[in-house]
Amino acid sequence: MRQPPEKRSCTARHLGGDDGANLLRAVRGGVAVISRRTFLASGAAVLAAPLAAKAQQRDQIARVGYLSPGSSSDAARLRRFEAFRQGLRELGYVEGQNIAIEPRWAEGNYDRYGALATDLVRLKVDVIVVVGGAATRAAQQATGTIPIVMSVVNDPVGGGLVPSLAHPGRNVTGLTIMTSDLVGKQLGLLKELLPRVSRVVLLGNPANPGTAPQLREAEDAARALRLRLQILEARVPREIDYAFAAMTRERPGALLTLDDAIFTNQVRQIAELAAKQRLPAIYGTREYTEAGGLIAYGANRLELERRAATYVDRILKGAKPADLPVERPTKFELVINLKTAKALGFTIPPSLLLRADQVIE
Repeated sequence: MRQPPEKRSCTARHLGGDDGANLLRAVRGGVAVISRRTFLASGAAVLAAPLAAKAQQRDQIARVGYLSPGSSSDAARLRRFEAFRQGLRELGYVEGQNIAIEPRWAEGNYDRYGALATDLVRLKVDVIVVVGGAATRAAQQATGTIPIVMSVVNDPVGGGLVPSLAHPGRNVTGLTIMTSDLVGKQLGLLKELLPRVSRVVLLGNPANPGTAPQLREAEDAARALRLRLQILEARVPREIDYAFAAMTRERPGALLTLDDAIFTNQVRQIAELAAKQRLPAIYGTREYTEAGGLIAYGANRLELERRAATYVDRILKGAKPADLPVERPTKFELVINLKTAKALGFTIPPSLLLRADQVIE
């Protein structure tokens, strides 16, 4: 039976004008006969379409490097990393769909920063997020073109990382914890806790570009508070034990641990050594008090990590790092470990307890 004319014309229309003419060699008994060459060419085009779409989708996924001084097995560091990822999710980014994160962990070793930063540059990531001043410097040395977002840096101006907060210039911007400004307040809190204290030891890492401005601020504050300072250094975790051994000989009245990624990786070790020496100490982040430290006062690090995502978002949408001012922290927290205070035989003044954001009992 011959196919009705209207059905044949419908088939030709479905194939589409010239395309139908190219594909239909003949219509015999209602069956379209297509040449082998035309069929293979058409089939290849059909198969190539989804592959091209997938390739285009991969190209549209932004790649973000994340350089941390910590370890992927450190719960505190993972909480900070998750805060950054949460910030991206709040801005509409979905990992595997429109963004991919490439984390790199220095495992507490500053010497690894250079190789890790170079690896991220080799991957041609769109943005590099760095935690800490030393990591920022390593990223700067690895690239002068890929945007760099600082998430937790002590004093980027004093450390020579950017010329100014308002106009960071070049390819670096982000957030600062401004611990050089906080050191004076931390010493004041120690004096409030221990009115008779006269000698305070400062534990610092000279390899960190943010240490020098912290020391300058500490010296100014110490003169105003009539305190004598002793500076002890530790560049790697094993030197922390040596520093505390020196503290034992000198017998200071209190300890202030300057902000540094190496120290933050060793919060439990430092808190335990201070407790062993019955040394009242103040720190810049709550992780110390959670590990048994006495007092912590500083910027909320989780909030800073979350806020770093906003810089990544703006840069991916076309903003230049040089045009994005470095952001100062807006949330600070005072955390007191009352259990540690009792173990050390100290009574926390009510004025401090009333101002505390959290009291660990």
